[in-house]
Amino acid sequence: MKNIIHLAALVAGSASVLAGDVTGTVTLKGTPPPEKAIAPLTADANCGKAAKGPVNTRHYVVGAASGLGNVFVYVKGGLDGKKFDAPATKAVIDQVACLYEPYVIGAQAGQAVEIRNSDPFLHNVNFMKSEAGNPTFNFAQGNAAKPVDKVFANQEVFVKLQCNVHPWMFGYIGVVSNPYFAVTDKDGKFSLKGLPAGKYTLAFKHLKAGEVTQEVEVKDSGAEVKAVLEVK
Repeated sequence: MKNIIHLAALVAGSASVLAGDVTGTVTLKGTPPPEKAIAPLTADANCGKAAKGPVNTRHYVVGAASGLGNVFVYVKGGLDGKKFDAPATKAVIDQVACLYEPYVIGAQAGQAVEIRNSDPFLHNVNFMKSEAGNPTFNFAQGNAAKPVDKVFANQEVFVKLQCNVHPWMFGYIGVVSNPYFAVTDKDGKFSLKGLPAGKYTLAFKHLKAGEVTQEVEVKDSGAEVKAVLEVK
């Protein structure tokens, strides 16, 4: 089945959206397969103790009104020729109870990504393959180890991190060349802050449901977008 996306214009003058903000919701069409318990995590002496109970996969995180979480939303077109300085603030991804948290994050090309280990035991962080020419890496991060900063110079959606000590552990980073990106929350909501008025192509990418794009015109009062992805 084809992915479907709908666009709704924001009523001019709405007080719910700041000037230049693009807000919206991504929903899932169809019934996703049930999430599965990560049995090796529970069985592991360290991880099972840290998790304090069964842990399921996060393939489709569906919340209120079929809102779809962990969708990476970004401006894919309309910023040609424009360059953006990387922010001084860091994007952060952590390892908590033998899972990457958050599961999906965003970062701008050139921005430092701080990789943490909050577990009191060893992990390793392996970025083993790049589709965009970003340098790969593989390093150990033990108990109370200092965070490690990594910088991805090239746009790549998604960078995939894996722990080879605990092979069910995956984390994903959407790296883009501009600052206009977001990850939907558990109910599928997102906001792109401060996008100047103009015409753009927005992309909505999910690890399982794929990617759809949509043309949108942003007014000075912003825009509101509603997107639908389908179960695959």
